[in-house]
Amino acid sequence: MTKQDGPTVIKKYANRRLYNTGTSAYVTLEDLAAMVKKGEDFTVQDAKTGEDITHAVLTQIIFEQESKATSTLLPISFLRQLITFYGDQMQMFVPGFLDQSMKAFTAQQSQMREQVERAFGDTPFGKNLQLPIQMVEEQMKRNAELFQQAMQMFTPFGGTPPKETRKAEPSDLDELKKQLRALQEKLDSLA
Repeated sequence: MTKQDGPTVIKKYANRRLYNTGTSAYVTLEDLAAMVKKGEDFTVQDAKTGEDITHAVLTQIIFEQESKATSTLLPISFLRQLITFYGDQMQMFVPGFLDQSMKAFTAQQSQMREQVERAFGDTPFGKNLQLPIQMVEEQMKRNAELFQQAMQMFTPFGGTPPKETRKAEPSDLDELKKQLRALQEKLDSLA
């Protein structure tokens, strides 16, 4: 079969079955997850209406993955924070922020892999190497710091808009320091 231009179309039928028009075969959510991991582009359409339901299906894949106790990625605190943004005036900024955060994380992950490959090369040790805890912790700290800085854009100073017109009083600074320490402790506990 010749490769079509653009993303593969997956049709979802009323009986909840998914049909890959590129391979002319029925697929499962696990198959779609594997396609995502391989970098294959696809859209999911309602077979009857033609409506694009890709977002709903990808969310369903995440839900099923999160339901498996051994493979959760989203901490409860993150889910709670995410829920608070629905209906909030900042909601329109969250998708772009999350998209950029994931791109930055993916780039950092690729850099770490390249560093391990350069350090250990094609040796058996290099092929089977589990990243040392210290490297992973450093990466997690950097990611937590980036996330913390970005989240401060959404809720600067614990939800109070910054007061640029006056100098912060010593009590204001102490309160800010206390809030930053509390936030850092939360981030450290997540890491």
